Amino acid sequence: MSETPHAPALLTEARSPRTGPRAERLLRFAPVLLAVAVLVRMAWGFLSQNGMNLVDLHVYVDGSAALLDGNLYDYTYSELTPDFPLPFTYPPFAALVFLPLHYLPFGLVGVLWQLLTIGALYLLVKMSLELLLGSRALDPRWTSIAMVWTAIGMWTEPVRSTLDYGQVNVFLALGAMVAVRSSRWWVAGGLVGVIAGIKLTPAITGLYFVLRRRWRAAAFSAVAFAGTVGLSYLVVGSEARRYFEHLLGDASRIGPVGSVWNQSMRGALSRLLGHDVESGWLWLTAVAVAAVLALLAWRSLGAEDLLGTLVVVQVFGLLISPISWSHHWVWLIPMLIWLVHGPLSDRRGSRVLAACWLTAILVGVPWVLSFFQDSIWLISRPGVLAWLGAVNVIGAVAFYLWLIWARRVSPQPAGRSPERVPRPVP
Repeated sequence: MSETPHAPALLTEARSPRTGPRAERLLRFAPVLLAVAVLVRMAWGFLSQNGMNLVDLHVYVDGSAALLDGNLYDYTYSELTPDFPLPFTYPPFAALVFLPLHYLPFGLVGVLWQLLTIGALYLLVKMSLELLLGSRALDPRWTSIAMVWTAIGMWTEPVRSTLDYGQVNVFLALGAMVAVRSSRWWVAGGLVGVIAGIKLTPAITGLYFVLRRRWRAAAFSAVAFAGTVGLSYLVVGSEARRYFEHLLGDASRIGPVGSVWNQSMRGALSRLLGHDVESGWLWLTAVAVAAVLALLAWRSLGAEDLLGTLVVVQVFGLLISPISWSHHWVWLIPMLIWLVHGPLSDRRGSRVLAACWLTAILVGVPWVLSFFQDSIWLISRPGVLAWLGAVNVIGAVAFYLWLIWARRVSPQPAGRSPERVPRPVP
């Protein structure tokens, strides 16, 4: 039996786009706008001094090649990062996935990676609109809107730094989006398990399945992840043992917890207090508070709001992770789409929140503040800088509180129970 019944998801409360003359003109030239944005972005990469450094992509490609010598977790990349030689921090399954890239010229890999990341961003935007609007998102007008969002999204801090570093975040977010969009439990669970095998953070999507009572998808995501672990032990046993038995959970190996680039609760709290709070009682209390807020925010949304509830879960995952670099926050793009086009888009609170978030990520607050940190390893900093460095945590809490408050002052229809949520767009 399918976990989700038959009708396509259609959030009828979602608002139509503005129809003013400026908006009409912008939508008419949306393909041109997107093409220009892509060309400028690629030109920026080739013409700026550090535009094609792609340091994380170097770690993926060269680090995975270290598998051939049996020293994956001894590898570091320091050519362009002398203050912090970058180790391979992902599960060994990720190295198996990236290994074929080692046999291609790195310049070609870099260009293709950038173009594919932009393509994945467009699909992420399109699927966000489909989760929100159902079949209406296939209308040419909404396709133009997706192009505009993609052109803007490329210049936000999470995507901009993802492109600068050659990171994998947009692909992982797209994989999670495809998973929750599918009504087939084995596709949904299998995708989440595989992408969690590449990088652990997407595993939070399993919580989405649990809250949706998609039990088979949740269970199969765990099975698929276990399959990636088993394959790793089978193919590269010593490195798999080293990762899962010794390195897993060592946040200091991933990077400096107190750096302003770390926008998790642990990073924000550490900067505010001047020392790493680690996983002690203060961090556990913050996690408990975030969990309560996330649950209340989830309950404030109708059961058919597939995009809103997904964003609530993914933001929770970003908050509680020990390390959430600014480029991990690509889920802010679907959040903005929900705020601008979702069921509360006509409310002033949504407009204000969307404007604040968009300003913060277009400016790139962590990037600006990085010029004021003498070292990425220093945690203590002036109070003003510490509070500004908590921008993503504060914004995420504001998002949760807004959802909770909006329901309190104007309750939304409860919708159907989670086990009867309509099937996502096939």
